[in-house]
Amino acid sequence: MNETGTILTLSSLSKTYVTAGEGIEVLRKIDLSIAPGTTVAVTGESGCGKSTLLNLIGGLDYPSSGSVVVAGRELSGMSEDQLSAYRNTCIGFIFQFHFLLRDFTALENVVMPAMVGGASFRSLRRRGEALLADVRLSQRQDAFPQELSGGERQRVAVARALMNSPLLILADEPTGNLDERNSAVVRDILFELVEKQGRTMVLVTHDKNISEKADVRYTLAHGELSGQS
Repeated sequence: MNETGTILTLSSLSKTYVTAGEGIEVLRKIDLSIAPGTTVAVTGESGCGKSTLLNLIGGLDYPSSGSVVVAGRELSGMSEDQLSAYRNTCIGFIFQFHFLLRDFTALENVVMPAMVGGASFRSLRRRGEALLADVRLSQRQDAFPQELSGGERQRVAVARALMNSPLLILADEPTGNLDERNSAVVRDILFELVEKQGRTMVLVTHDKNISEKADVRYTLAHGELSGQS
């Protein structure tokens, strides 16, 4: 965390894509500061740049101008190796599609981010089992993704995102592929665990039931962020 007490600071953040020689400005000079432990929801129409915003925060894409500072570190000053380490240790990603590895069990999928850092499965097993218990899947830890329901897969993805105790959770339409009942289950578990672990979360969603649970809410339209509440 930096001196101002913010965990994430966006300053004049802009992103322009060039297609067929024409520049399309997706994000325009966005300024945003988020305090540790805050949940932030961003809503907006499809194609408005919500996913782009998360990709910039997560170091998956580069801004055209402006800066992303996480815990006092500016992403633009990082090398590729540093960005890779940042994504693995500082960020917990939850996407609309779970992206579980089909040849690995639920438990193995959960601990995978920490194994990438060099730790052994044996040393990680207990934490992985605890996270699966938190998402109410203790009895399914040895199941493979294809043996799980859509809601169960997304709950495994939530557990995986928390494995490395990340500074930030970035959730991109985390219930977008689920029916109403499973959406409610995943939503409640996600917010419960983020609060329990004291994590900071930025999520983008079309679901009003999710956005209303966030501490702070914004709307992204015409490249600009507005409507803090």
